[in-house]
Amino acid sequence: MSTTTTTGTATTMRTDAVLTLAQWLSPAYPVGAFAYSHGLEAAVAVGWVLDGADLEDWLTEVLETGAGHNDALLLAAAYRAETPDALAEVDATARAFAASKERLAETDQQGAAFTATTHVIRGGDPTPRPYPVAVGAAAARAGLPLDLTQEMYLQAFLSNLVAAGQRLLPVGQTAGQAILNRLTARIPAVAAATRSGDLETLSATAFLTDIAAMRHETQATRIFRT
Repeated sequence: MSTTTTTGTATTMRTDAVLTLAQWLSPAYPVGAFAYSHGLEAAVAVGWVLDGADLEDWLTEVLETGAGHNDALLLAAAYRAETPDALAEVDATARAFAASKERLAETDQQGAAFTATTHVIRGGDPTPRPYPVAVGAAAARAGLPLDLTQEMYLQAFLSNLVAAGQRLLPVGQTAGQAILNRLTARIPAVAAATRSGDLETLSATAFLTDIAAMRHETQATRIFRT
């Protein structure tokens, strides 16, 4: 009987966590994620990304060797930070590791918006943080599972970029969802590899995505902030 009760309680807690994260990472949550292309707009403008296949390859690199990987690591580090000083160190590292002015603005503005909204509806620390740091710290305060938080954060991150790609490229809704489905299958491995939150392993080799973000700063015609 106790086993059944424990299992039921664990299932309920997991369901509550899923619903909380679904709200936080929903397009309806006012962080303005739809306004950022993470340099994708510049990559399309110069012809580095031309179609759905290119978009999938580009986002695979972002996820596995670029900002997706590092955001998951920073989120885990913030989640595991046991003191305000430790969290402040993660915050500073996230800002320092932003590869360009627009990358810093992207994480800073979304993080500040996330923190402000979450503080109003749930309380907690109102200090603005870079986006993955803000989500990781909020998840820890709420007692949400780290693995689930990382995976749903990355899925929302990719979903936003697929949507951006659909606005920039001849990629239809069904094709976009197929791309997202294949990318989602890669998420658990990235989350598992970064779950320690060890900032000594922070690195990136998706250099072209960083260059695209830098090029966007001087792009004359744009529909995205980054």
